[in-house]
Formats: sequence, C-alpha cells, structure tokens
Amino acid sequence: MTKEANADTPALSGGNPQIARGYGDAPVQAYIGAMPGWKRAIGAQMDAIITQAVPGVVKAVKWNTPFYGLEKDVWFTGFHCFDKYIKISFFRGTALDPVPPGKSKQAEVRYYDIYEGQFDEAQFADWVKQASQLPGVRA
Repeated sequence: MTKEANADTPALSGGNPQIARGYGDAPVQAYIGAMPGWKRAIGAQMDAIITQAVPGVVKAVKWNTPFYGLEKDVWFTGFHCFDKYIKISFFRGTALDPVPPGKSKQAEVRYYDIYEGQFDEAQFADWVKQASQLPGVRA
C-alpha cells in the first residue's frame, strides 16, 4: 500500500487503522499497509510468519483487528495497534509454553505487546505454531 493510501485510511484513537470488515488476505493487507510508522514493518513480518507457519491460514479483519485461524470465524490470534505498541492476542494463550506475559480479564487469553525494536520473531513464530494447534475461539 502506498503512503498516499495510508494517509487516506482513518485511524481510531490510539492510532489503530480503521479498516472495513472483510475476509481473506486483501483486508488484512490493507490493515497492515495502514499501520503507522514502525508498526507497518512488524505487521508485515507477523503476517509472513503466520502465513509460513500455518499453511492454509484463514484471515479476516473484524472490529478493526486482523484475525488468523484455521476456519472462518474460529481464530487463534489477532493483533491491534496502540500509540506505542502492537498488542497480539493469543486466545488460548494459557496453553502456550512459555505463556505470553500479558494477562487478560478473559481466563485463557494472553497478550504479547511489541514495542519498537523489541520484536522477538523466533518466540512469536513458536507461539503461532503452538496456538494454531489448539482449538480456536469463535468470534
């Protein structure tokens, strides 16, 4: 996505791109292309890691958030932009080893927050592989 297209994409508070709901790779790529600053490159890396680690992964954007799963509307991870970081949600995160550090009010959900210059690609890939083998969450 070009810088001009990125500039035309409205952002919600916190800098999260406002992307229309949709299924497939195109809306996810639109979201990634609209991610602000350094987050865009990390978003592209995360998408590439997920796509490589999980052949046949299903993608969608819902609630201005990219989701990834093994079947439509059943997801194992998703992410969201905030002003200073990207928040990755692992919907069955308590079953991952090691458990991602960010706790949630939802019993099984765990978060991994990525700040500029602090993306651990190897750990992320490992979590994605583990998460994709667990039952997904319907949303």
